[in-house]
Amino acid sequence: MTPEQSRQLRLLLQEARTLSLAVLVDGAPHVGLLPFARSADGGTLLVHASRLARHSRGLGAGAAFSALVHAADDGTGDPLQLARVTLEGRVEPLARGTPAYAEARAAYLARLPSSAVTFELGDFTLYALRVEGGRLVLN
Repeated sequence: MTPEQSRQLRLLLQEARTLSLAVLVDGAPHVGLLPFARSADGGTLLVHASRLARHSRGLGAGAAFSALVHAADDGTGDPLQLARVTLEGRVEPLARGTPAYAEARAAYLARLPSSAVTFELGDFTLYALRVEGGRLVLN
């Protein structure tokens, strides 16, 4: 990846606040829309999801995921020319009370402060989506 492509990828991940997350649930693909943050090193996506949500059943330890993040569509031009990245990897649920959880929680709340209330609810879990690869499409 060139330095310019890296810059554009970082910008895309900074500007977008949601991702489309695809997981397997009961052997079938399922997609959910989730807010996300990035870890301090930028190599991990962080999502906070209710266990009541269907997609959470596909977020077990070691489960495969695919996530799509794309630029905003302003309604002009060809929507297939939107900058986007598809990322793949493995899921790691983060246990409350651990240093990894505390660090991820801080990063998540720094990006999405209005989500603080969900951290008080017992049915939410914080997940680290460990990125192993992906595909970047730029216009």
